[in-house]
Amino acid sequence: MHRLRALSLLAFTGALSLAVEGAVTNTCTAAAIPYPELFGADIISLSASTVTNLSASLIQADSHFPLNITGLNFCNVTVQYTHPGQNDSINVQLWLPLEGWNGRFMGTGGGAYATETGFQSLPYAVSMGYSAVATDGGHASGVYYDPSSWALVSPGNVNWALLQDFAAIALDDAATIGKAVTTAYYGSPPEYSYWNGCSTGGRQGLMMAQRYPSQYDGILAAAPAIQWTSGIVAEYWPQLVMNQIGVYPPQCEFEAIREAATAACDELDGVADGIIAAPGLCAFDPRAVVGQAFTCPGSGTNETISSEAATIALAAWSGPRTTDGRFLWHGLNRDASFAGLANTSCSSPGNCTGQPFPLSSSWITYFVQKDPTFDVMQMSYRQYDSIFRQSNNQYASIIGTSDPDLTDFREAGGKMINWHGLADEIILPNGTYDYYQRVLDLDPNAADYYRFFPAPGVAHCAGGAGYFPDNVLQSLVDWVENDIVPETLSGTTLPDTNGTVRRAPLCPYPLVAAYNGGDINVASSFECQTSF
Repeated sequence: MHRLRALSLLAFTGALSLAVEGAVTNTCTAAAIPYPELFGADIISLSASTVTNLSASLIQADSHFPLNITGLNFCNVTVQYTHPGQNDSINVQLWLPLEGWNGRFMGTGGGAYATETGFQSLPYAVSMGYSAVATDGGHASGVYYDPSSWALVSPGNVNWALLQDFAAIALDDAATIGKAVTTAYYGSPPEYSYWNGCSTGGRQGLMMAQRYPSQYDGILAAAPAIQWTSGIVAEYWPQLVMNQIGVYPPQCEFEAIREAATAACDELDGVADGIIAAPGLCAFDPRAVVGQAFTCPGSGTNETISSEAATIALAAWSGPRTTDGRFLWHGLNRDASFAGLANTSCSSPGNCTGQPFPLSSSWITYFVQKDPTFDVMQMSYRQYDSIFRQSNNQYASIIGTSDPDLTDFREAGGKMINWHGLADEIILPNGTYDYYQRVLDLDPNAADYYRFFPAPGVAHCAGGAGYFPDNVLQSLVDWVENDIVPETLSGTTLPDTNGTVRRAPLCPYPLVAAYNGGDINVASSFECQTSF
């Protein structure tokens, strides 16, 4: 599951330049690396090639700021395999540093319907000395929002094998294959194994903790698409409301509402910084600004906020409800962009149409309805109720990733960190609060091995005006290897228009970063407390 603007994150080929020069004489040959053993699978092929002097320009993702990486030298191993009787074919790619291996292994996550984001995540891992693995899960990784090539074996019939590969099985396989190849290549097994992913990659990390608790010592699962079967249908809710009202406001009108909400709730934490750090305390009603003037970029004319736009905004913030008003799932926080889930496109002023988030609409079409001809734009409230229920009834056990019982992960000695941007415009952060609280309800001492850090003002996986956890992977490593408990994460903003960078601690739930006076741009002006 990924944001609309994740197209820039996931369309990494345009951001990556490869410069392969020369060759290195090494054990990086298929003949030198034995086929890994994988129970329940047949290895079809293994290839290996040396890559030297690779350069990569990485955008803000994978819990790091933009990076320019140069001079990577690694052994690129690809393993193809199948599960007999399942008619699948899965490719696992492993990058092994030619020098400076740090003794660690990293599994890397995907986005949307892609099981991996290889050329975004693998260079980052290898640049830090990890051997790293990615899997395509048995279907093309380049088609992030469109599962039409693999979701159904025929209309009405889901490709259950590939869905289960994507949901969980291929992730476990990749860890087993990756560690086996790492061991064969270096002559010793990795001392520690880590997972790093955001969005779908965050969901995958939680799946590993829940279903395969011994594979990774440390799991970094950011903005996780947990409760997939509820959250992915909830993402369609703002579009449904617009369809039923028959009004599709331009994004500049929604942005005017978002700015009004941010202005109203900005200082609930005691700091005027353009961020809603206390979204749970923000009760701003968009109907209060109906009739307020706004200007769309390029138009040069004043418009006024409509009652319909306010109704849609309030519905997007409240989250989906049944036809009789019962809660189904959470909504957006009030400083999140509407462009992810309430997106519209205007050919001219007053002539706009809805632009559904394609991950959600395709899930409804291919997996719930199982009908490529189903038109989500014609869906009624009553149909939506049924689709919401059926999504959970049919798929929660496969891809829901919402089991709060982490006993096996705890007993395996694992450590896990979630962080989630509170201005996430795609995956609703209150779903992560909900999951973590359910874990605590089962195990009040869960913070000993699992911590959740809300990130005020941060959008989906990256971006936004808020405090991005730029060193969280090292915090996880320190926790796993040195028993240094992450009492806070370092939060850093992108430079503003004046070049100012602000810093503040990110606090583990249920604590919040309370302002204690001084320069609001400095982390020492905040401390973790039980309330603002």
